[in-house]
Amino acid sequence: MSQAVEKIKALTDHTFGTWSRQSAWATPLLITDAEGIHIYDDKGKSYIDFSSQLMCSNLGHKNKAVIDAIIKQAEKLPYVAPGFANEAAMAAVEALRTVMPQGLNKFFFSTSGTEANEAALKIVRQSKAPAYKVISRYHSYHGATPAGAAFTGDPRRWYAEQARCVVNGVCFAPDNYCYRCPFDMTYPGCKVQCARYLDYMIKEEGNVAAMIVEPVVGTNGRIVPPPEYYPILRKICDENNVLLIADEVMSGWFRTGPAFAMENWNVTPDILTTAKGSTAAYTPAGITVSSDKVSEYFDNELFCHGHTYAYHPLAASAIPAAIAEYDKLFKSGLPQKVSQYLEKKLYELGANHICVGDVRGIGHFWALEIVKNRETKEPFDTKADKLSGKALMTAKIAGDAMQKGLYMAAWYDTLVIAPPLIITAEQIDEAIDIIDKSLKIGDEQAVDTDVPVSRSSVYKQ
Repeated sequence: MSQAVEKIKALTDHTFGTWSRQSAWATPLLITDAEGIHIYDDKGKSYIDFSSQLMCSNLGHKNKAVIDAIIKQAEKLPYVAPGFANEAAMAAVEALRTVMPQGLNKFFFSTSGTEANEAALKIVRQSKAPAYKVISRYHSYHGATPAGAAFTGDPRRWYAEQARCVVNGVCFAPDNYCYRCPFDMTYPGCKVQCARYLDYMIKEEGNVAAMIVEPVVGTNGRIVPPPEYYPILRKICDENNVLLIADEVMSGWFRTGPAFAMENWNVTPDILTTAKGSTAAYTPAGITVSSDKVSEYFDNELFCHGHTYAYHPLAASAIPAAIAEYDKLFKSGLPQKVSQYLEKKLYELGANHICVGDVRGIGHFWALEIVKNRETKEPFDTKADKLSGKALMTAKIAGDAMQKGLYMAAWYDTLVIAPPLIITAEQIDEAIDIIDKSLKIGDEQAVDTDVPVSRSSVYKQ
């Protein structure tokens, strides 16, 4: 047994692998380096990072400006208790105010997206009491803590419920999932019933304090809403005195084009949560930001929340540098140009593979939904299959792509296409060529029909 294999075994023997049966954590690939859009294993083999790891490495790997900012802070003040002011947090707030939607002014810093959502729940329930219910959606993921798991609609919530690791008072609403409309309607004849139904739901539930949404659904499908969806939802929340929370942990940080996805529809939430791309994933930071309407409640009321690592200077140090790098990148025009090219190439790819039922997305945030039959939309796998340990079709396709030199995250029904924003058109071609070969695994078991591939987000703008 080689020394590297022995060290990996020591790791897996003594740590819990996340979100998996531990038998599947026995032989993880050892990654030893990364640069640009590539990651490298211990044997020197390179892989295109076509999902930005967990949709977080938006600036790619080894961005020198961000690394230098972290080193400078580590040499000066790596940690100080959150009761003190620190220059890194001050600079982060100043930088964040240049990109946040207008009207969002009051920040709380933690160390992850799930913690950012936990803070949002506390803010909502204290400021809106006695109202306490929060409406989420079935195709959602908001984190692993009790609050995040409670908000979450994806199948991992089932296990959290069994362990009684969720808070009460969360209700789930139908999704704006046009490819599989929960109302069995078709846009635009549906009049965006998925949004309008929420007014009925809020009034019938009673005691609703807030609704939380991923503006573009992340893990659970990169679902892009019809253009009217969020303006209607904003109006419904206002009329019913309900706060609107936008979870921009994945959809934020220029992944969909603008800094935050809600800006695609000119809608401002009352609370915005984010993390991941805020530091380009180089340090762990979570951000909860609220409007004056929300934050003014705490002027004379106790804000009963905090963390040892709140306003952590080393975590915060990466934020201004990352924001400056995003500004430089978008001034170059590269992401805007490449996102259009990526869209074109993904539509062509989907059209050429009968196992691709729907191609949807926006910016650098896309899904290929894998199906057995385009006509019936029968999936290869279901939510329950994800938890069963069954070998999933999406995992087979992604695994084959990995063997060919491309890392691509997979969920039970979709492949995650979310490359770093620094990717070029030539690199897109290289990645698409690999996926083109790997999709043949799904084609071999799919039913050939005359139904063309769906493009359910063509109305996104």
